[in-house]
Amino acid sequence: MKKLCLLALFVWGMVTPSGLWAKSIDEELTEIASQIAEIERSLAPLQKETTNLSNKLASLKSGISRTEKAVADVGAKLIDKESDLEVRKVLMMERIKRWYINQKRVPMFYFLAMQRSEEVAREMEWYQRILANDRREITKYLTEINELSGQKVKLEQEKEKLKIARIEAEKRVGFLSGEIAKAEAYKQELSQRQQKLLAEKLAMFSTSVGEAGTSDDPAARADYNPGFSPAFAVFSFGAPHRKGMSQYGALGRAKAGQNYETILRAYYGGVRTEKVEMPGSIKTTIGSLPFEDNYLLGIAEMPARWGDEGGFEALKAQAVAARTYALYSTGWRKNGGRSSSGTICVTEACQVYNRSRAANPGTWKRAVEETRGQVLVDEGSGEIFSTMYASTAGGATYGYSSEGHSTPQRWDTKCGDQGCWPGEAWEKEAKSPWYYKGWYRLRSGSACGRSHPWLNQEEMADIVNALIYFKKTGDSSHLSQYDTGGCFGGKDPSAWDREELKRQVIDKGGAVTAINSISVDYSTGGYVKQVRISTNQGEVAVEGEVFKQIFTLRAPGAISVKSALFNIERK
Repeated sequence: MKKLCLLALFVWGMVTPSGLWAKSIDEELTEIASQIAEIERSLAPLQKETTNLSNKLASLKSGISRTEKAVADVGAKLIDKESDLEVRKVLMMERIKRWYINQKRVPMFYFLAMQRSEEVAREMEWYQRILANDRREITKYLTEINELSGQKVKLEQEKEKLKIARIEAEKRVGFLSGEIAKAEAYKQELSQRQQKLLAEKLAMFSTSVGEAGTSDDPAARADYNPGFSPAFAVFSFGAPHRKGMSQYGALGRAKAGQNYETILRAYYGGVRTEKVEMPGSIKTTIGSLPFEDNYLLGIAEMPARWGDEGGFEALKAQAVAARTYALYSTGWRKNGGRSSSGTICVTEACQVYNRSRAANPGTWKRAVEETRGQVLVDEGSGEIFSTMYASTAGGATYGYSSEGHSTPQRWDTKCGDQGCWPGEAWEKEAKSPWYYKGWYRLRSGSACGRSHPWLNQEEMADIVNALIYFKKTGDSSHLSQYDTGGCFGGKDPSAWDREELKRQVIDKGGAVTAINSISVDYSTGGYVKQVRISTNQGEVAVEGEVFKQIFTLRAPGAISVKSALFNIERK
């Protein structure tokens, strides 16, 4: 009980204004690891006690069931015995009655039938034996009934005791389960806060091209010279969700002569464009706007200049996709007869609307007008769906489903398959700056003390040691970066430095200090299947998603992997 009280006070202290929430970010980071460890230590005895009580409770319930059955069996026997006793009593009374009558008639028998005196004597003797036997049987039945009645009373008492014990155990289990649930919930909350801090590192890419410049950073290219060797860097193919239409891919296709309908079918599968009656206005987070003549003109998801650079059909494909996406997001359905009554945001969380773009749409206006009223529908159902799109998919898109429509997983290349990837991807043809890029800056532009995404031998070996530790233990709680470059509120106090991490992997295959080579295996599904790293301690092989997770967690500064489709270069 003392431990439970301490736990309750511990959890309450976390959520009061004077607890964790009132502290600075640095103080939060300092306490996160110790709080989780303390919760885990507090949970252990509670979970053990709950398990023991649950087992005891199951045993009590089983004991009650057995006792209830025993009471029922004894009760049934009592009923049988009592019934037999009543029958015996009736028979005995009848025999006593007959014996009494015969006793009265004996002188008459002797007087009338002296010759039968011996027979009458035998009959009287027989009656006496029967009556004596009846008395013995009745005595036996009475004894058995008394014994069974005593057993029944004892069993009923035992059953009540078991019920009381079960009720107390259920209360205890319920209380402990509640305490564990509260502690687990708070532990989960701390974990979510850690994920939020990590998310800051990954939030560096816009989901669409927009009107902003491409910010083609020479240091993010594979041909950049970091000034040291060996040097290692991870280059992502595209980002982030890689679903639906690739905007740069659409540009490459348009320049190759594909029209907007062909482009839309390439990315969305079995679809067709259809002209339908449009709503007059649409609700947005900045107010209600005329749909075709303002909202769509203000969609800043593709540079208008593309229309003058051979990409006009890409603009038209974007206009149809943006129109369909807006209607779908606000609840409009072609076949359902529903109007566009919902609200859509005007940021990249939905799709970007810009008042300046609406006032000066340029070539974009012609793309909107030439596709006026056109939406994208499923060929089978004739219904609209969520027409997702993003800047760059890295030459391979994922399939997804919406309103019963499924888009294809495809290699977005000139040959139509993986055979000519990555050299002949449509996005590369369109010169997307995000097609193959090393990410080392935050969205704000801060590089967190780094001037490029390249790592030296010691830094890369440290990441490989983190991979080894995670592969052996499944625990990443100490693998956060300890070199933040001044970003993210400072260093995570639970993170091990390089030397400590080396010590932690000595018994897990040995600490890696040198990397000989790295190779990447790609799945036909458009993602990295496996990363194989040759080191001074032998080969380390990990799944692509594991590498992406641990690399992003451990890498210094804002260096990260943005896509599940990536490559690792060594120079």
